Amino acid sequence: MERLAMTLVDECKSRLLAAKAETLNRLSQNRADYASRDDRGDEIDQSMRTLAENQFLSVQNRLRMRLLEIESALARIESGTFGLCEETAEFIEAERLLAIPWTRLSIEGAELREALKSRFVR
Repeated sequence: MERLAMTLVDECKSRLLAAKAETLNRLSQNRADYASRDDRGDEIDQSMRTLAENQFLSVQNRLRMRLLEIESALARIESGTFGLCEETAEFIEAERLLAIPWTRLSIEGAELREALKSRFVR
């Protein structure tokens, strides 16, 4: 199979840039929401603040990880390796790239990795 069609790569790049902008907006909004909370109150309020802080940190971490994956996919586009499965070295399915443009694995590669992971978790 030849290189991925440029229209597919262009579409994925467009989706990646949109996802990057949306992720950056969500990071900013999450930070603003957390900063605007009320820090006054009794012990119950303090417990609620601790839960809110844990949720804030969890969301921020998840969004940062997604941003790293998006940036990595954009770098793979620039280097010409976009769309190659890290596990099988085969091209990733076009439908999968359109659905999750930052993916590093084909369906087969994801299944292989999951099988390996479940073998070593036991």
